[in-house]
Amino acid sequence: MKLTHIYRVCVVFIGLLVVTSAAAGQEQPLTFRKAVELALGHSSEMALSRADEARAYQTYLEAHDSYVPKVAIGSDIGYAYGFPLSLEGSAPTLFNVTTQSSVWNLAEREFIKAAKAEWQASKSQGRNQRAHVIMDTALTYIELNRWESRVPILHSELSVAENIEYAAAERVKEGIDKAIEQTKADLVDAQVRVHIAEAEGAVDILRTRLSQLTGVPAESIRTVRDSIPVLREDRPANDVVPHALQSSPAIQSAEQSALAKERRAKGEHRALYPTADFAAQYGLINTSLTNFEQFFVPRSFQPHNVTFGLVLRFPFLDRSQQARAAAADAEAIRSRKEVEQTKNKAALDALKLQSSVEQLFAARHVAELRYKLAENELDAAHARMEAEAGTQREVQNAAIDAGERTLERINADFELQRVELELLRARGELESWAIPSE
Repeated sequence: MKLTHIYRVCVVFIGLLVVTSAAAGQEQPLTFRKAVELALGHSSEMALSRADEARAYQTYLEAHDSYVPKVAIGSDIGYAYGFPLSLEGSAPTLFNVTTQSSVWNLAEREFIKAAKAEWQASKSQGRNQRAHVIMDTALTYIELNRWESRVPILHSELSVAENIEYAAAERVKEGIDKAIEQTKADLVDAQVRVHIAEAEGAVDILRTRLSQLTGVPAESIRTVRDSIPVLREDRPANDVVPHALQSSPAIQSAEQSALAKERRAKGEHRALYPTADFAAQYGLINTSLTNFEQFFVPRSFQPHNVTFGLVLRFPFLDRSQQARAAAADAEAIRSRKEVEQTKNKAALDALKLQSSVEQLFAARHVAELRYKLAENELDAAHARMEAEAGTQREVQNAAIDAGERTLERINADFELQRVELELLRARGELESWAIPSE
């Protein structure tokens, strides 16, 4: 094989390392922001979260509207003979109107506050689920872009490996090298093919996942590297823990849930307090179907009847309610301890992320230096071969090493991006990064 041909292959290979990321988005491009917006609108998790929030809000309204009078219009029409009896607690009437509402109920007030706190907790859970969907979509998109960038590099690396394999076979045939050299070349070729199969499989899986998140057909998805928002390259500040504790939707949800349980426990205790309700009823009695007038003072019976007033209750012995209140107290204590656990976990996770970012900054720098060294080694190997001080195998091995170091740099960059995204989520800044305001 001619030396110029080998060098051309290496030059083309290195050139592909630079331009592959731009080539990934030419067919049916799906930008990063569009993918996130589609995922938020298409996600079944978000639909479930909105349904939970709507249910919690309606539960709050149900408790809150207990002070709004309930009005029912109906008829208890029927026949009556003998002493006046009732149908389900009321006299037989052609037409009746009943109304009832709470006037003074300390337990109900606490239950209303508990329902409102549960509604606020569901809103916090919704924000947490929204951040989860953005995080899932962002990581899937970025990782897909990474694998799409790797595939052309690996195919170029395969071309170099095939050239190495061919050259080794020729040198063995001519008796210049031993057979083990061809086996080594075959091994390099096989390893590259394994990496290609891994990369193409990952691309298919990630496109399918992104399709499930966004609703876009998998076969038409192509990522655009330039559409991915740039992450800040500054190191995490020392206030990451208090900031994470303050902005975490999971902590806010846990605190609201604990408050709801405390309110509910307080309401169970106040269920033993006196209550006052307003009640009123109007009924039109048909004298032709009843003989009620026979049981009243003559000419005192009338078909139109109204009653209204306050219904007062004074509970003084209810062991079941006392036990229910004690159980609610225990549940409130448990929920408050769960808040502490959630805060401790969030603080520890924030510290771990801060430490990981520091480590991955250093790891990426190492990967970049190795990549530069590999490029220099390739240039030096070519220079030595041109000066007839080096061998063809040195150039080929240097080209393979440059490809491996490029992949290492891509992987290091992705790992840093992944942890930085997790840190953004912990700080409550993920959505403003993924979908910046215009």
